[in-house]
Amino acid sequence: MIADRKNDHVRLAAEQHRPCDANEFDDVTFLHHALAGIDRADVSLATGFAGIGWSVPLYVNAMTGGSARTGDINRDLAIVARETGVPIASGSMSAFLRDPSTASTFRVLRDENPHGFVMANVNANATAAQARQAVDLLEADALQIHLNTVQEIVMPEGDRSFGAWGPRIEEIVADAGVPVFVKEVGFGLSRETVLCLRKTGVTVADVGGRGGTNFARIENGRRAGGDYAFLDGWGQSAPACLLDASDTGMPLFASGGVRHPLDVVRGLALGASAVGVAGTFLRTVLDGGPDALIGQITTWLDQITSLMTVLGARTPADLSRCEVRIRGELREFCADRGIDVHRFARPFPTVP
Repeated sequence: MIADRKNDHVRLAAEQHRPCDANEFDDVTFLHHALAGIDRADVSLATGFAGIGWSVPLYVNAMTGGSARTGDINRDLAIVARETGVPIASGSMSAFLRDPSTASTFRVLRDENPHGFVMANVNANATAAQARQAVDLLEADALQIHLNTVQEIVMPEGDRSFGAWGPRIEEIVADAGVPVFVKEVGFGLSRETVLCLRKTGVTVADVGGRGGTNFARIENGRRAGGDYAFLDGWGQSAPACLLDASDTGMPLFASGGVRHPLDVVRGLALGASAVGVAGTFLRTVLDGGPDALIGQITTWLDQITSLMTVLGARTPADLSRCEVRIRGELREFCADRGIDVHRFARPFPTVP
């Protein structure tokens, strides 16, 4: 049953993937300064957060595992991570915690990528001991805890008890032995949620916003009646979450609806330390295998470097000092939440 569900998730996620769809990343635009450009040789993609350093500000976000088919996908993704140097997260390891025979479908992420940055992934219902078990299986460098109340409530066999999630996260953080990142699965993290996570000792909040893979739609597609269609559009976008949590003092990752390198640069400009991609990369690896995804990520990293060169940003952190305009529904969100969008319209210091 678990294997069937994991295969369904991959199939339905791939079917709903439409890379050209508009989302609120389009409401973020850079003010072009024609003399802001720098030498490309001076640009570094290295990023850092909470004492952790990555060579690139891009990572393969949590996708899959738990069946023979998804184990093959994880093998391909691990090869891609090894060859491109991008960090990678496993999909939810709940299948492994329920059925240890599925271990190899997750372990392949480390076997094929022995020196890479690998993140294990568990649900907030996991015990501290289970979280440690997941970390140990992958020899993980960090642990992702995913928050997915909307997905669970639509999933016919999903969880229905969420009241203990906050205390459980705190227990996991205390016992994990590695940095703990908490992510949403596509409905966003509010400022209030990020502040709660900060109090628990979580290292990074991955905002996981609306606009990418929609797990409410996926789970609704698995229901005979399909009676949760009204939840389409639930939640906040990644740009909205980044703006909402920009003053929390918490390291942030951006994911959810990232379609191309410009979205990566937009996320970094709004304060993310790194940007995660799942659906776009899943479609590529399903269609063309690891070689196709290696080529895509290599191109993305090259194009991110080019955009930083034009913007005068020597590092990903420098992008947060670039002048951006916020418009459309994203600007309306900021007005409703009392966020001053004018503070993001600051002239870059290198402009004469």
